[in-house]
Amino acid sequence: MATYLISFPSTAMTATGAELRAASDDSHAVVAEAQAAGVWVFGGGIDGGVPPVMVDGTGTVLESTYAETRHLDGGFAVLEVSTRQEALEWARKLAAACRCAQEVRVFAEGAQSAES
Repeated sequence: MATYLISFPSTAMTATGAELRAASDDSHAVVAEAQAAGVWVFGGGIDGGVPPVMVDGTGTVLESTYAETRHLDGGFAVLEVSTRQEALEWARKLAAACRCAQEVRVFAEGAQSAES
């Protein structure tokens, strides 16, 4: 099994009004399907209303981020599946449900889920 991150930035979600409600309902249905299939690890959306902080090696909390991740936002799902092809199939379902393209990344070998 491998663990995959399927995600999109908030700017990719352009649906509004009734279409946004339908996308929400459809994406929740895909999540329920992934849970029923036993591949769902966790997921959700980054709360853009809460500013990120960085904790350095001494434990000091800094009101900053790495420049490369300053604008990390949007939605994500973490799935544990047998093959990359299976991860791509789930990404297709999420892309259709969310009405926006999804990025797919695999965690390095040895990544552990709560059940590992």
